[in-house]
Amino acid sequence: MNKKAYLIGLISLLSLIVLTACSNSQDEPDNSGEQQTTETEATSSEHDGHEGMNHSSSGEVPDDLKEADNPKYEVGSKATIETDHMAGMNGAKATISGAYDTTVYTITYTPTNGGEKVEDHKWVIREELADVEQEPINAGSTATINASHMEGMVGATATITSAKETTVYMVDYQSTTDGEAVKNHKWVTEDELAPITK
Repeated sequence: MNKKAYLIGLISLLSLIVLTACSNSQDEPDNSGEQQTTETEATSSEHDGHEGMNHSSSGEVPDDLKEADNPKYEVGSKATIETDHMAGMNGAKATISGAYDTTVYTITYTPTNGGEKVEDHKWVIREELADVEQEPINAGSTATINASHMEGMVGATATITSAKETTVYMVDYQSTTDGEAVKNHKWVTEDELAPITK
C-alpha cells in the first residue's frame, strides 16, 4: 500500500512539474521574431546609402549650372515628391527652390571618412563631378565628387552607374515622418515630382 501511494505521489509531482514548465513557456512572449525584425530594419537603415545625408543645404549651386529655361515646375510652385531617397520624403509637399537643366548621375563610392561603400546614390549632377573627360560620363567611368550631400562625399572617387539628361530641382519640404523642415534639398528629378491634386 505504501509503494502504491508513493508511486501515485511521484507521478502527481512529475505531472505538476511538466504542466508548470509548459505553462511558463507559453506565458513568456516570444521576442525572437520582433528582435529579428528590429535588427533587419536597423541593418536596412544603415545600408540604404543615405543615413549620413544632409537633408538641407545652403542653396548654393555650381557657377556653371544652367537654370532651366522652361521647367515643368517653376521656382516657387508646389509639387508632390514621389521618391524615397530618405525617410519622410515620399508624399511630402515640396516648394521648388531651384530648377536646372543638366545631366544627373547615380554613383557608387566609398566615403573618405571610412564609412561603408555607398551603392547607387541618387543624385549628383555633372557640375558636381571633377576630372571628367567626356560628357555624358559613361557607366563604369570614374570621377571625383565635389558635392557634400553626405558625410565623406567630397573628394571621394565615384563610379558612374547611370546617367540621364533632365531637369533637376532643389526643393523645400516638411518631412512626413518627423515634421522636420528641409530647405534647399538637392536633388530630385522631374519624374520624381507630381502635380499636387486636390
